[in-house]
Amino acid sequence: MSRKPWDLAFTAEPEEVAALRRIMRLHLGVWGLHDVTDEAQLCVSELVSNVIAHVGLGTPVTLAVSVRGTYLRIEVHDPDTRALPTLLDAGSDSEGGRGMALVDAIADRWGVQLCADRKVTWCELATGLSSTNGHCGGARVMRAEAMLGLYGAAQLPRTATPSTLSLAVAEEAAIDVIADLLHWLRAHGCDPEDALDRAQTHFEAEAMEDPWRCLG
Repeated sequence: MSRKPWDLAFTAEPEEVAALRRIMRLHLGVWGLHDVTDEAQLCVSELVSNVIAHVGLGTPVTLAVSVRGTYLRIEVHDPDTRALPTLLDAGSDSEGGRGMALVDAIADRWGVQLCADRKVTWCELATGLSSTNGHCGGARVMRAEAMLGLYGAAQLPRTATPSTLSLAVAEEAAIDVIADLLHWLRAHGCDPEDALDRAQTHFEAEAMEDPWRCLG
């Protein structure tokens, strides 16, 4: 699975926080990183809220998200190199100072990078993957990935160079595999509809049991 870094420029306003949380959830869903979605959303909220509170409303900000190794990296860029995030030991009755404490508690690591024209406040969350391009879903997804790679490569023209299948191509290959297996079942006297029903039952049971298990 290819997880290309992305970034989004916005203005530091309270109403932007909810939109950023939704965008983060959507992107992590596409990346298959459901296990860290809640933590990532909270980190985005706190990092952006920190800019609003300590740099000011209307500040131009950029959110940048990437996968580095097996960690999800969240960066918030703002132009003020003086207002540095501070980790405070905020009491339960304190009105402020909790933001970075929450990030510190949730993230595996965080820090601040100072550049000539901006500062970058970042945090990283462990994804549970064993490689950058790992997949979520368990052993079945791993086996399917290997099978689709072979199946897709077998259908390439002889002059083409095999490469990692795009999601769209892999989806078509998966459909072809299912159709071919149904033909195989019918050719051997089996009931394709019954096989589909049983496969669907197995899929739903396993999905309910452990829907977002990750494997690199």
